[in-house]
Amino acid sequence: MSKEVDAYIQKQKSPQREICQALRQIILKQFPEIREETKLGVPYYEDRYYIVALKDYVNLGFSLKNLTPEEVKLLEGGGKTTKHIKVRSLAEIDEARIVRLLKLVDEKSK
Repeated sequence: MSKEVDAYIQKQKSPQREICQALRQIILKQFPEIREETKLGVPYYEDRYYIVALKDYVNLGFSLKNLTPEEVKLLEGGGKTTKHIKVRSLAEIDEARIVRLLKLVDEKSK
């Protein structure tokens, strides 16, 4: 685990700090060998996923590389290379859905 990512998460206010930590744990549990780093000031995972804490929620972002238009519709945002899901509370974290999205992006990025 990256000390830079630790520092990013620790400086967030509650509940964003706890949401970031929970999302990080889901990613690392699914992909124990994934490279974790900070990029553009936020946690990145091999250019496939990112976590960014915002004022009222946390975005878990996903690369759109090789996703079909139907798959892209599973995500939010107007980005051309990445889109995200918003998480506003720990209770809102749907781990099964997140794992499905992580696996989808992982398979498509190969």
